[in-house]
This record gives sequence, C-alpha cells and structure tokens, in this order.
Amino acid sequence: MARAAGVSRSTVSRVINGIRNVDPAIQETVRRAIATTGYVPNHAARSLVTRRTGAIALVVSGAGGEGADAPFPGQVFADPFFGRVVGGIVGFLRPRGIHPILMFAESAEIHAQVLTHLRHGNADGALLVSTHAADPLPRLLVEARVPAVLFARPAEPIPISYVDVDHRAGAKLAADHLVSRGRHRVATISGPLDVPAGQSRLTGFLDAMAAHGHAYVPHAEGGFTHHSGEAAMERLLEEHPGLDGVFVANDLMAQGALVALRHHGRRVPEDVAVVGFDDSSAATACRPPLTTVRHPVEDMAGEMARMLLAHIEQPGRPAISKIFDPVLVVRDSA
Repeated sequence: MARAAGVSRSTVSRVINGIRNVDPAIQETVRRAIATTGYVPNHAARSLVTRRTGAIALVVSGAGGEGADAPFPGQVFADPFFGRVVGGIVGFLRPRGIHPILMFAESAEIHAQVLTHLRHGNADGALLVSTHAADPLPRLLVEARVPAVLFARPAEPIPISYVDVDHRAGAKLAADHLVSRGRHRVATISGPLDVPAGQSRLTGFLDAMAAHGHAYVPHAEGGFTHHSGEAAMERLLEEHPGLDGVFVANDLMAQGALVALRHHGRRVPEDVAVVGFDDSSAATACRPPLTTVRHPVEDMAGEMARMLLAHIEQPGRPAISKIFDPVLVVRDSA
C-alpha cells in the first residue's frame, strides 16, 4: 500500500487514521492508491506489530446507583445530549473502521474496572464524558498514562486534552437577546454550580446582564434535568412573581420550566420569554419551540475523537484544548 502510493507506512497510517498533519495532496494520493489496490487494513496483524487493538472506549462516568431515580445507563440515555455526543463520535470514527466500545462508570468499583480494562490494553484510549465535578476518572486516566480526551473542561487542573464550548459567550447571547426583546425583570436557572459549565453559564449571564444595567438577577440552581428545571421555576415564580424573562442553562431544564409556567397560567413568550442552552431535541419538542443557544455537540465530539487518534499515534503528545463558539437559535419562546 505504501509502495503503491509512493509514501512511507507511517504516512499511510496517519491518512487512514485521520491525523491532520499530512499535506492534502499526499492524502489524496494515498486515498487513490487505496481505491486502486482495494487495500483493507489487517487489524489483527497490525495489533501484533503495534501492540494496539484498534478499539476506542467511550466512557460515560458519573454518579448513579442507589440514590438515583433510575439506573445510571437509563439516566444517560434519557438525556438527548448524550445521543448527540455518540452521533458525533461515531460519525468521525466509523469511516475510519473504528467502532467505539461503550462503558459506564458510576461507582468507585466500576471506575477501577474501567481503569484496569484500559491499562491492560483492551482499548487504545478513552473518550470520556464525565457528568459530575467530583469524578476521579479523568485524573486516574492521566496518572495511568492512558491516552484520553475529555468532553468539557476538567473540574480540576490536570494535563488532559479536552473540547468545550465558550459557555460565557453563549450565556451573553441569551442575555443580549432577552434585553433586546424588552425584558426588564429577568431571572435565571443555572446548572449545578459544582460543574464548570454550570458556573460559567451563570457567571457569563450575570456579567452580561450587569453590562446592560441589571445589577441584580434572581437565580435558582437546577441539576440539568427536566424535574430540577420545573422545581427551580416554581421557586422563582414564588419569590419573584413579576419576572418577564428567564435564561435556563440547558434545554431539559427549560422544558421543565415551561411546564411550571403553564401551570401558573403564564404565556410564553407574551408574559415570560424563555431562552435555553444546548439546542438539543428537547428544544424543538417544547411548546412553544425553544429559543436556545446552540452547543455544537456533534462537531465537538468529532474533534474529540480526532484528538484522541492523534494522541494514540504520537504517545507523549502534550495535552491540548479546543473551544467552540456558540450560536443563538431563535424560535418562538423568546
């Protein structure tokens, strides 16, 4: 294959694995040679030479178990955000002949099992989606020198690559939009404040509203779930019945907030304008359809997979990050 293309074996490997530091003309030459020769990578033979499996673990790590309303996998699959992450990862890896292995890790015991699985070489690296701030798995992967990339900035300063969205900029888009719609008594429902995304979206929104002259913005904390959004909206309406706009830090909570507003006879957007964050399937399922800040999850997940392949190809590569820009999607709720 390398001889047919007139390049080195390492160059062929980088093209097949989607590593970007290959000249576009050379990439095209390699692809033509693949098409001409009918080359198919022999993964078993390659594993013997490279000591790699060709497998990638997609690890969803978070809190679950006895105190949860549903088993942890059920909680994950109930959130449309996770489906978008999987779609972006699979969309990048499948054309390269790689199919991720899904693993759940919701307890210390299972964290240890996942770590052992990875350290024993059953996968070449891990794409990690962590759902709570105290999750030890990012640090454990770093300490074990397992190639890994994290979805969202880590809660503690550790040398792990990650992708994220500019949460503060997205919250500012929401604030600017509510003010432009003439809303003067604005409140917000944040995500959990022990999570970097929850902190950043709240801080970004409060700072943007302060720049518009709003010195005080009522706030209720939620948990990024439908039920917590409904409960937070109930608290805000009880304490601030005159509010006319609300920024909700994710679409699932916004869906719950709309239920509470309807229960209290508040029309959306006539009485209360609502802006969410994520642009998940929940946004279009809302009635009315939700104005929201688009979180480019699929693009971020694909980039996450590309970064991991680069780490696998070049062990010891320094940790890097990529931050994506949010976009406001205007629908009927604000």
